[in-house]
Amino acid sequence: MNETHTPLGLEHKFVALGTTETVEGGLRIEGYASYFGEADRGGDVVLRGAYAVSLAALAAKGGQVKMLWQHDPAQPIGVWDEVREDARGLRVKGRILADVARGREAAALIAAGAIDGLSIGYRTVKATKDDKGQRLLTELELWEVSLVTFPMLPSARVGAKGESPDAADLRELARVIDDARHLLARD
Repeated sequence: MNETHTPLGLEHKFVALGTTETVEGGLRIEGYASYFGEADRGGDVVLRGAYAVSLAALAAKGGQVKMLWQHDPAQPIGVWDEVREDARGLRVKGRILADVARGREAAALIAAGAIDGLSIGYRTVKATKDDKGQRLLTELELWEVSLVTFPMLPSARVGAKGESPDAADLRELARVIDDARHLLARD
């Protein structure tokens, strides 16, 4: 399970990165940091509208969701130019900065296919449980979206700009990666 809790109540959820494009001074990336209605490996389901209050509060203060490397607050690697809810989930578009050493490393790893995950760092404000024992997240305070190695929602995978990967193939690839990760964890 790729969910962590910190002493401050910050939680992390992992999702795969979307498309990328090289731009002046860095790499433009986009994708979904979260999907609505889809249970993650931890049994949590983010519901539509869960980010609305948090995103509105950030906008009112002139703040922004941070782009971090592997959830490390000491390693910002770029900026999110757009973070918004749409019908599918939490859509993000941003730029990894080439002027930042870790940003250059992240861009190289993405280009090589070694990194393709996004993960959200948040605090749960409101949640309920359903009859399956899943936690239904209805309001979240979003703090950051990180580039990560292992996404929590493996059905979403990065595609090159203009590509449209087949969902069934992506789910199968995600299952294989997840199985390998569990085998390695046993050793």
